[in-house]
Amino acid sequence: MKQIWSSILAICLTASAVWAEGKESGWLTDHKAAQQQAKEEKKLLLMDFTGSDWCSWCIKLHKEVFSQKDFVAYAKNNLILLEVDFPQNKPQAKALKKNNEALQKKYNVEGYPTIIVLDGEGKQLGTLGYQAGGPGPFIEKLKALKKN
Repeated sequence: MKQIWSSILAICLTASAVWAEGKESGWLTDHKAAQQQAKEEKKLLLMDFTGSDWCSWCIKLHKEVFSQKDFVAYAKNNLILLEVDFPQNKPQAKALKKNNEALQKKYNVEGYPTIIVLDGEGKQLGTLGYQAGGPGPFIEKLKALKKN
């Protein structure tokens, strides 16, 4: 019985650590919650379809754009960030994996990285991918999608 409670405690601690990491980094993993937050805050929803631990272009996009202070500042005021990850070596909950696969199918994502941008109502505004040049050109593309 002690072993069961220890296992339950370990799962709860892991889940809370993952949730805290997502909140701290600004990236969510729950599509429904992210879409609701985008609607309430009147922001765009940026969905990053990624292979975070194996896709070299995904890793490059995160390093050159998403982790840069200019993008972080822009995102804080304009975006809700959703990571739709398809890792090969990182553990992932079955429910999250299933939800990510459903999103991949819904938006016809065939390669990584694919960035899908939605408005607060869930209407798709555009699709982006890796672009050289750092956060500036990427932010300009997001601004152009928002205007349309």
